[in-house]
Amino acid sequence: MKILIVFAHPEPRSLNTSLRDVAVDELRLGGHEECVSDLYAEQWKSQIDREDFPALAGDERLKVATVSGKAFAANVLTEDVRAEHEKLMWADAVIFQFPLWWFAMPAIMKGWVDRVYAHGFAYGVGEHSDTRWGDRYGEGVFAGKRAMLVVTAGGWASHYAPRGINGPIDDLLFPINHGILHYPGFSVLPPFVAYRVDRLDDAGFAVVSAALRERMRTLFLRAPIPYRRQNDGDYLIPSMELKPGLGEPMTSGFGLHLCDDTSSPEAGDPVCPEK
Repeated sequence: MKILIVFAHPEPRSLNTSLRDVAVDELRLGGHEECVSDLYAEQWKSQIDREDFPALAGDERLKVATVSGKAFAANVLTEDVRAEHEKLMWADAVIFQFPLWWFAMPAIMKGWVDRVYAHGFAYGVGEHSDTRWGDRYGEGVFAGKRAMLVVTAGGWASHYAPRGINGPIDDLLFPINHGILHYPGFSVLPPFVAYRVDRLDDAGFAVVSAALRERMRTLFLRAPIPYRRQNDGDYLIPSMELKPGLGEPMTSGFGLHLCDDTSSPEAGDPVCPEK
């Protein structure tokens, strides 16, 4: 299989770089092909602006979604963006690896998303009607592909636990997993998170490396996060609210967008099984 790694860390001698090399080594041992977009090494342009749209007239207002869609349709997006599109379409799975800085991905990776996820490519696609609201949240250009986050954090795992002061890690990563990955169609795997990385010694690195190798070996075997699919009947259109009666009675917020729990023998099939 073919795997793209979108990587963001400014230091070539960092723990993140070492973990990336571990992942690449394990993927190669498994017979996979890999490609790395090293954003800092490539000096990726992180802001989206008029330079991204050379065909835009000087006196024309920059409306990013509109101009992005026209540029994508005319195949006149900048060369670096078109190269990333080719990599994404080539890949069977995409790994996004980054340190958690101020509860988010580094700005350079967010800039990669802003520029690469062009209108007509990653969003603004599909039929919009009374029964469908575009190809998104489980459908779209990346349907059939897998995606996973590899994240390092300085805090303890307990800081990111359900009662931890930083908030649950799944909630912190929800805008990425559900918004950036599930929205354009990826099947999103549970994230790999390494904690207390600033204090990691050789023994700790060995443990984290072994766990990461296991995740690489099971990249195409592990079940994705069971997010609901937008057009499978769980949401009202066009309000896009979850229909009454769906979701566990005490569940709110992000948890509503996971398929209903079917752990009990009487529960039957999931409300929104993976397709």
